[in-house]
Amino acid sequence: MPISTANGLDIHYEVNGGGPALVMVHANPYDRRLFLYQAARFAAFYRVVAVDLRGYGLSDKPTHPFSLEDMAQDVLGVCDDLGVAQAIFLGVSVGSGIALKIGLDHAERARALVLVGGSSRPGGSIEKRVEAFTTMGPGTYRPLYMPELFAPGFTETRTGRWVMDMFCDDAERLDGQSIARIFEARGAENMLPRLGSIDMPVLVINGEHDNSLERGRETAENIPGARHVVLPGAGHACCIEDPAAFDAAIKGFFEENMLWPQA
Repeated sequence: MPISTANGLDIHYEVNGGGPALVMVHANPYDRRLFLYQAARFAAFYRVVAVDLRGYGLSDKPTHPFSLEDMAQDVLGVCDDLGVAQAIFLGVSVGSGIALKIGLDHAERARALVLVGGSSRPGGSIEKRVEAFTTMGPGTYRPLYMPELFAPGFTETRTGRWVMDMFCDDAERLDGQSIARIFEARGAENMLPRLGSIDMPVLVINGEHDNSLERGRETAENIPGARHVVLPGAGHACCIEDPAAFDAAIKGFFEENMLWPQA
């Protein structure tokens, strides 16, 4: 089981394929499995690295306060262990915040950014999430929270029920206080005033029903040259709701910016 200890915690990750590095950072309240479709699609062309954030999956679950920079260092520590000097960073929700943090404060490590959800400032409901995860616990609250991140009706589909089961079956293994610390770390970081300094290709993706759609649009409008794609019929977790449309948007962006590996 691949584990990085470069930043003082056990951070689990999975690697598929070979080629240029494509590092994927998941959202609350998921883990690396959020990218199972993308790992299958892009591993023929890239070295796809999917990280379990601290607090999730097989990574450590610290309950002390930490920052978004600490979480960015977890991801960069995985890259260091793999000998990855530069990568495309793809993040969803809090993962997009971490990717954006790397693009701003460690720009030499990033070839490009894909920001799914794409909020550059704190979103709403953070206090509600913190209270729910700490008082109700992940086993109870994860199944209640996840439907808010999908398009209406998705959880009633065959795929939606499978996704819900996959992420709810192991929810009791998580620590609500650790997850609350992730929300607190994201809520403490406002990167909106700094977006004009970004000088690399950036794609912002939102689902049509994404609760962070307006913040994603705001982020794209403030990054020079950024492209914004809205996927019809999808929600916040659009990479697993509509992987075909999601992957097509990414492939098009890579091709336009000469990031698609050449034969």
